[in-house]
Amino acid sequence: MTSPQPDPSAGSQGPDSTGQAGKPAPGQEPSPMAGLAAEYAAKAGLHRTHDGRVDVLRSAGGVQGIAESIAPGLVFLVAFTVTRELTLSLVAALASAAVFTVVRLVQRKPLTQALAGVVGVGISAWLANTTGKAEDFYLPGFFTNAGYILAMVLSIFLKWPVAGLLFGFIRNEGLDWRKDPARVKAYQMGTWIIVAVLALRLAVQVPLYLMGPDGLAALATTRLIMGAPLYILGVWIAWLVTRPGPAEAGPEHTKAAGN
Repeated sequence: MTSPQPDPSAGSQGPDSTGQAGKPAPGQEPSPMAGLAAEYAAKAGLHRTHDGRVDVLRSAGGVQGIAESIAPGLVFLVAFTVTRELTLSLVAALASAAVFTVVRLVQRKPLTQALAGVVGVGISAWLANTTGKAEDFYLPGFFTNAGYILAMVLSIFLKWPVAGLLFGFIRNEGLDWRKDPARVKAYQMGTWIIVAVLALRLAVQVPLYLMGPDGLAALATTRLIMGAPLYILGVWIAWLVTRPGPAEAGPEHTKAAGN
């Protein structure tokens, strides 16, 4: 349905590989805005590898989180293709989302991601069942993508680019990057890359949706391909584009920034 959400059970790793990213240096009092940004970065669930790079797979929720985001749409596609029964296919998609919630209960992991998936699939199923159009199962995802695009573009123009809020604390930059125009521009570029990923989804999938039943199979397939795989690729490219150069990286976060 949508991009995979980070798995909060793993916890964000900081530069020391045991704490959260972006802890303030000893003797520094973080500003209220820095605290909000740090909390935002932590909730986003981004993780670092042992060598200071962003762990995009783990940040996407890991294998289980990606499966949770892909399975309902895949089950719906297969069930509807085989049976042509809308109600049965919607129930199957809901059931697959519910299974992941049960799995997390058994594993004693946080239910946030699984419950969000159930709610998202439930809204999609309700809409498709109400209109009687199978393609409407994918309609809410368009509004979600549009909302993300709007928020990220706004962050760019306000010079609080989302990429900076996410990556800055992993790199132990905190909010210091906002004092450097070059770093602000770099993080704006990184945010534009993520925006481009979301916009590409809409550019490809909306025309398929407008084709109605004839475009359903292609719409469902591209939704799967342009979901987690494209999201991971976009985050990885944004990370590379926004890395500080040797002249920009101070000794306290050169290692954390990665290559």
